[in-house]
Amino acid sequence: MKAIIQREYGAPADVLQLHEVDKPSAKAGEVLVRIHATTVAGDDWHLMRGLPYFSRLATGLRKPGSAIPGQDLAGVVEATGEGVTRFSPGDEVFGWNAGTFAEYVAVPEDNLEPKPANLTFEQAASVPIVAFTALQGLRKGGLEAGAKAGQEVLIIGASGGVGTFAVQMAKAFGAIVTGVASTRNVELVGELGADRVIDYTRDDFTADADRYDLILDMVGDRSLKQLRHALKPAGTLVMVGSSRFSANGTQPQGLDRLFMGTLDRWLKAGLTSLFSGQSLRPLIHQDSHDDLVALREMLESGQIRPVVDRGYGIEQVTEALRYQDESRAPGKIVITV
Repeated sequence: MKAIIQREYGAPADVLQLHEVDKPSAKAGEVLVRIHATTVAGDDWHLMRGLPYFSRLATGLRKPGSAIPGQDLAGVVEATGEGVTRFSPGDEVFGWNAGTFAEYVAVPEDNLEPKPANLTFEQAASVPIVAFTALQGLRKGGLEAGAKAGQEVLIIGASGGVGTFAVQMAKAFGAIVTGVASTRNVELVGELGADRVIDYTRDDFTADADRYDLILDMVGDRSLKQLRHALKPAGTLVMVGSSRFSANGTQPQGLDRLFMGTLDRWLKAGLTSLFSGQSLRPLIHQDSHDDLVALREMLESGQIRPVVDRGYGIEQVTEALRYQDESRAPGKIVITV
């Protein structure tokens, strides 16, 4: 089968190669999926380089732990291993697993759900990881189904992969949603349901008088002091993933960039929370079958919909990653296999 292989850390153009490799087989409890679509992720640009170095504790110290990159998937069941009861060959599925930049992948049964019939493979592949992150980020801020309506939520990076889902979910949970986006994406964020959209190229949301119960920050280019100013006294800031910025909103340089990245931002946030009524909390998403079920139900009901910016073939992965790094693409970038 065809697969993208990465055997060392470095710039994607230097370390990613398309190879023919052995097709996997489904072991007990696994499902062999013929992948139709996967995605590139917003943090691929630094994780493929092994930066910052502390991230290698999770991805592999000397080389990537998985030789085949990729996490999201949508495709068709090719075969099932012993003990699999929920799927049969020919079923259309979506979910997550390591090694999805390939034609086939063997996936634990609980990593999959039936693909919503109202989505294409490309749309379905764009859901799992970013939608997990949006759902768990809102939940960490006390916003979920059944929560008190009318909470005021600010979503920074509202047009990105996580942000487009966060806007829709927050509205579905009864929040009053303000999104922050660039000029070209203001209309999109409004169409997704935001009650108000701030164009960050024209207005500074940290300088106005509005205060929020929850801020979901996917960008990290504002200092913690500025973000706290925009929070209500008992509000919650959720910092999503590992941004390119440090505690003061600047890009880490030198040894800080190589070794720590934005860990200082998280540490400072934790210490500040101990002496403040505000809660400043980092978030790294957790893969969850229960959350995948919840997402499928929301997709099928029309409460949320994926936003796909553009697609590339598997042989164009490096071009897709370059575009991801250089642009502020709305939604997700999809790889068809």
